[in-house]
Amino acid sequence: MSTPHTRRSFIGHAAAGFSTLALPRWGQAQPATEPAPRPAQIEHAVTAPVAIEVNARPIPAFEPRDRSRTRFGSLQYRSGLVLTSPHRGFGGLSGIRVDAKGERFLALSDQGSWFTGSIRYSGRAMVGLDDVEAAPMLNAEGRPITEKRLWYDTESLARDGNLVYVGLERVNQIMRFDFSKGGTRARGEVLPTPPAVRKLPYNKGLEALVFVPKGQPLAGTLIAFSERGLDANENLIAFLIGGPSPGQFSVRRTEKFDISDAVLLASGELLILERKFSWFTGIDIRIRSIPLKSIAPGALVDGPVLFNADLGHEVDNMEGIDAHVTAEGETVLTMISDDNFSLLQRTLLLQFTLVE
Repeated sequence: MSTPHTRRSFIGHAAAGFSTLALPRWGQAQPATEPAPRPAQIEHAVTAPVAIEVNARPIPAFEPRDRSRTRFGSLQYRSGLVLTSPHRGFGGLSGIRVDAKGERFLALSDQGSWFTGSIRYSGRAMVGLDDVEAAPMLNAEGRPITEKRLWYDTESLARDGNLVYVGLERVNQIMRFDFSKGGTRARGEVLPTPPAVRKLPYNKGLEALVFVPKGQPLAGTLIAFSERGLDANENLIAFLIGGPSPGQFSVRRTEKFDISDAVLLASGELLILERKFSWFTGIDIRIRSIPLKSIAPGALVDGPVLFNADLGHEVDNMEGIDAHVTAEGETVLTMISDDNFSLLQRTLLLQFTLVE
């Protein structure tokens, strides 16, 4: 029998496709008794980051049916949080990047918003978030990107130092932000991409971005994965943008899973987070490992499944994944869920240790 939270999650996924979501309001209306604000004041109110409150409830066990179990495939559960906030724009989190210590984070909402802050720990367990700020993503003119029709479905996130890349699924474009120029107030520029990127299917386009750093094969390349853009053989389309070998390749699609995010480990393994939804079984989550060295223009790549979870576990619409290495040498994976701004779904922040 499904637990109550499991049933809510399933219903939430069913309802998500039919909901119409309001965009977050970044400025607050001025009382009628105050003087009318000048244009510069209005722009600052609309675009400035705002401090927000985020509440966290611990998830003591990843599998409620067996609370003693901590090992799930190649992952060992560390801790998890259910996140809520009175801030209207909080939710829809589709990507996350953490710093080398797993403390500071940058996340994005699929409604064109940035979220920054710190993860608070007690020992190895997450217990809350501190210093959280929200801000709208800005275009080249310094205006929220959501002012332009369809420029809001921001689903993917990659980082190369101060350069931050964001994929917009509805229009299949990539924007680049230089955070050395104001952090989340940096203005984005549209990155040139191969023509085939623009031909990805509506609402099943760019879903994951990974930047390859120095010292790795394909260093300097931005790897872009589609959620469900399929090639002639029904495999998932991906792109190598820039770097030494630009081009297109495919990821073997199995069991009707779609890509939701990816992260590159220092070992050279590319971990792909995938999900599958069915009206009969609900949502399934898995992680596959693909060697970076196997990726090249024209290649079809595949790799073993490291992790599986379904609605019998503490999952929701898991859309973001990142990794960091602890002082003890453990590789920790951080995952976050997109609640679709639905009262029937949850924003989850989960952490696992990758076990050899």
